Amino acid sequence: MRQFILGLDQGTTSSRAMVFDGEGQVTAIAQREFQQHYPRPGWVEHDPSELWSSQSGVAVEALTRAGLRPRDLAAIGITNQRETTLLWERESGRPVYPAIVWQDRRTAATTDRLKADGLEEEFRKRTGLVLDPYFSGTKLQWILEHTEGARERAERGELAFGTVDSWLIWNLTGGREHVTDATNASRTLLYNIHAGDWDDALLETLNIPRAVLPQVVASSGVCGEAEASHLTGVPIAGIAGDQQAALFGQACFEAGQAKNTYGTGCFLLMNTGAEAVVSRNNLLSTVAWDIGSGVEYALEGSVFTGGAVIQWLRDGLGVIRSARESEALAAGVEDNGGVYIVPAFSGLGAPHWDPYARGSISGITRGTTAGHLARAALESIAFQSADVLRAMHRDSGIELRELRVDGGACANNLLMQFQADILGVPVVRPQVTETTAFGAACLAGLAVGFWKNREAIAETWKTDRVFEPAMAAERTAALRRGWDRALERAKRWIEQGSED
Repeated sequence: MRQFILGLDQGTTSSRAMVFDGEGQVTAIAQREFQQHYPRPGWVEHDPSELWSSQSGVAVEALTRAGLRPRDLAAIGITNQRETTLLWERESGRPVYPAIVWQDRRTAATTDRLKADGLEEEFRKRTGLVLDPYFSGTKLQWILEHTEGARERAERGELAFGTVDSWLIWNLTGGREHVTDATNASRTLLYNIHAGDWDDALLETLNIPRAVLPQVVASSGVCGEAEASHLTGVPIAGIAGDQQAALFGQACFEAGQAKNTYGTGCFLLMNTGAEAVVSRNNLLSTVAWDIGSGVEYALEGSVFTGGAVIQWLRDGLGVIRSARESEALAAGVEDNGGVYIVPAFSGLGAPHWDPYARGSISGITRGTTAGHLARAALESIAFQSADVLRAMHRDSGIELRELRVDGGACANNLLMQFQADILGVPVVRPQVTETTAFGAACLAGLAVGFWKNREAIAETWKTDRVFEPAMAAERTAALRRGWDRALERAKRWIEQGSED
C-alpha cells in the first residue's frame, strides 16, 4: 500500500522535504540551507546544481527518517520559489548561467523602458502582472543577451528555460520531462492567464524564442515518473509555485478566503474563484491552480522582505543570535519607541512597486535600544502585509473575515498578535504551518486518488491558535500614520536607471 505523499519544497534559502500521511500529518521532515550569491549590488543568484543536490539530498533524508522506500509513496508534489530563472542545455543538462533569483533587480532599466514605451497595460491585461524586475521574463531576456551564443542556441532549440519546478522535474525524470504548471507560468510575464498559453505577442516584445519554453501542464495531474535512484517509479503528480501551494494547503478553496505566508518575503493571496480580478491598486492577478476542472484565480500582493529582516538583525547587525530571539527581545519594550524600519533591501513590492526604494530606519533617538529595533523589524512585516490587504479590499470589495497564516515567522506570537491588531481581523494559525509543502502534497494526492476530493483535504486542516484584535483603534491609526511617513522616506532612494 502506498500510504504516504512526499512534498518537495524548494525555497529561496533552503530546500525542504516532508512526508505526509493520509491525515495530513507530518511523518518526517528534512531541510538544508544553501548558499546565496550577491555578485553585485541588487543582484541575487543561486547555483542550479546546489538547488538540485540540496533538494535531492533532503528527499533521501526525509524518507530515511520515516523508514520508507519509494514503493511506499503514492506520489510526489513539488513547490518552489517562483520567478527564479534558469536556462540549461537540453543535451547535457548543464546550466548556461547561474539561476537569477526572484529578488534580483538587474533588469530594472529594462522594465523602465517597457513602461516608457507604453506597454505596461498590455502586459497587465494579458498576464495579470505589473512590469517589474521581479518576474522571470526580463531575467530570461537578460541571460539570452549576456551569455555568449545563448540566443542562437535557444533559437535552434538547444536550450531549455524553466523556473525551479521545471529544473527539479527535469532532473528527477532524467531529462525526459520539460514542463511547468500554470501557477509558475503565470509568473513569467510570458503567459496569457486568460488564454491559458504562452503569449506570442509578449514573446516577440521580449525577443524570447518559443523553443526554450516548457510545456504547461495541470497543477494536479501526473506529468512524469521519477527516475532518480532514490525515488524510482514514483509519479510526479503535483506542481505549484510556493504561494499558490500554500493557498491550497490552507484549504482556501472558496472565493474571498485569504492566507499570508511569512517567509523570506510575505505573500498574501486571496482566492477569487473562476474570475481573474483586474487590480486597480497595483496587485497581481494570478493563477491560483488548475486541477483539471478549470483554472481558478487569485489576487496577490508580494512583499519582498519579510522574515529576511529578522535574518538581517541576526547576520547583518548581530543584534540577535537566532531568529527565535527576536520575539523575546521585542517583548522587552512596551512599544517601538517611535522607531520604524522599512526593509526595502531590494526595493518595494506590492502595492508600491518601487525598485529604487532602499531600506531605512526612522525615529531613532538616544533612548533607542536593540529591543526597539527588534520590535520595529517585526512590526515592519505586519505593516507591509496590511498595506497589501488594504489594496486587496479596494480591488475585490470583499471584507476579510479572517487571515490564515503560515511560514516560519508565523511561529512568532508577538508578530501574529500585532498583525491581528493592525488588520482588525482574527489571524488564524494552523497546526501545520509549512503549508507550501503540504499544498504540493495535496495537489499530488488529489491527482492519484490519495485524497478523494478537496473536502477531504479541508478536513485535515486544523487550527493551532487564533489571535484576536486587541489594540485600540486610535493607537492602530497612529502607528499606521508613522509607518506611512517612514515609507515615503524610503521610496525612490536611488536615481531611476542608476546602479547602487
